[in-house]
Amino acid sequence: MAYELEALGKKVERQKPVPLFYEQVKLECGFRADLVIEDRVIVEIKCKEALHPVDEAQLLSHLRLLDISVGLLINFHVVLLRDGIKELGE
Repeated sequence: MAYELEALGKKVERQKPVPLFYEQVKLECGFRADLVIEDRVIVEIKCKEALHPVDEAQLLSHLRLLDISVGLLINFHVVLLRDGIKELGE
């Protein structure tokens, strides 16, 4: 997926560190976002039988911490890929 987006000329960051702040402490790599595209969209990639609320919570946390408003949660463990894509955001 990253390869195809880069071939289209898009800026793609893979496994981008998501800093985490707690009071005065900054953890440089509290989390990692699977893909960040053009600093505008976060893509979290899964391959599991079913997505769970914690998967959505993870993406929502990444969106909030990186100040990005659109996220895609993509599960590749489906027959039709369109059935495995969920858009989240504010």
